Amino acid sequence: MISLRIECTGRRPVHFFLKQAAVVAGLALAAMPLAAAPAAAAPVAASTGMSVGDFYTARHGQPLWFGPSSGYAAQAFVELLKNAKNDGLDPQQYGLDALQKALADAASGKRKDIGRADAMFSQAFASYVSDLRQQPDIGIIYVDQQLKPGMPLPRGILEKAAAAPSLETYVRTMAWMNPLYGQLRQALDDQHYASDHERELLQLNLERARALPTGKGRFVVVNAAEQRLYMWEDGKPVDSMVVVVGKPKNPTPLMAAYIRFASLNPYWYVPPDLATERIAPKVLKQGLKYLDQLGYEVMSDWTKDATIIDPKTIDWKGVANGTVDVMIRQKPGPHNSMGRIKFMFPNEQGVYLHDNPERELFTEASRLYSGGCVRLEDAWRLSSWLFHRELTWEGHGTEEPVALEPPVPVYITYLTAMPNGSSIAFFDDVYGRDKARLAVLQGQGGTVSAAK
Repeated sequence: MISLRIECTGRRPVHFFLKQAAVVAGLALAAMPLAAAPAAAAPVAASTGMSVGDFYTARHGQPLWFGPSSGYAAQAFVELLKNAKNDGLDPQQYGLDALQKALADAASGKRKDIGRADAMFSQAFASYVSDLRQQPDIGIIYVDQQLKPGMPLPRGILEKAAAAPSLETYVRTMAWMNPLYGQLRQALDDQHYASDHERELLQLNLERARALPTGKGRFVVVNAAEQRLYMWEDGKPVDSMVVVVGKPKNPTPLMAAYIRFASLNPYWYVPPDLATERIAPKVLKQGLKYLDQLGYEVMSDWTKDATIIDPKTIDWKGVANGTVDVMIRQKPGPHNSMGRIKFMFPNEQGVYLHDNPERELFTEASRLYSGGCVRLEDAWRLSSWLFHRELTWEGHGTEEPVALEPPVPVYITYLTAMPNGSSIAFFDDVYGRDKARLAVLQGQGGTVSAAK
């Protein structure tokens, strides 16, 4: 059995919450009106560097968890904490027993008991959400560091919760996380798995889902394990398409970056391994006419001043057996492996999303054919969604850039367990990442450290 547990910096004993709650409760009681609170307090803009106490001061001591419109939010949070081990967290780290007692005491209706319980729940909730937003080191390449989950501050956490139409629903659905996280977590809570291995996969994929964004913004998610791309908007996927991803020997990496521009009529800069494996053998078999027919050019280098080299001067047998290096690009056209458009999020790995003329690959059940990039089933549909208008390659020059303002984040992930309606769909571990991660966890005694 593997239990995922996050070792956070600054571990908090239970008495930490009791002490903090006592301080905050004093602030809350001092400001709490004797009359019943209104049905809903006016939302307060989130600010930085603010504590739980500041949250209560800003709302004049109005309770969050035990107000007239709170519903069963406190009970929902207790139930969530009871299963916190599914998040890789220790329920008692948040004073679960003390919270349950405070919940019972608050039922008395006494002003002091309600103030103390409300402060305790807010302190525990802020700490729990903060811990969940810490990202375990699972190998994601953050091309743009702004996309790396940050450490939310207590007041901001509580203000977002207070602004929710229903605090109870907000807590039950874990709405501060990406919806996929809440659904995978619920599957674990409800034991919707057929074996211990499926349970382990759900836990592993919770780690990966933790890195996905929250909120209502627009972003793209590529699930390499599923070989599918999703367009997200308003907190949900609004469209999707199948994609082709990297071969097992050239896996598409986990990555987060901003799509900054599209390139119309792109060149294809042939990777060295494909020059050896694909192009050189065909040149040897069909002759140099093969290069002309498909628009390949041999280049002196990849600089802007590069010159075209006569292919007759190349030792193609040496290229085929890997002893001679050659730089080849393919001109824009109907045979170009980039198709007519590619979407750029500049990175050292040379990974991007692009069109592709080999349409038959998209009908395959397993679509692991690329050198690491993501080939799109319908690049123009994606371009319309990204740019809010139709783009076309016709009438444009070679590698003509079209800026995307504002840039849209893309998250390349590897979810081998995905919500599918009321069930969970499991996908093959095509890159062996599940197997490798499980081996690491077993070697660590089942402990994952998120304090990086």
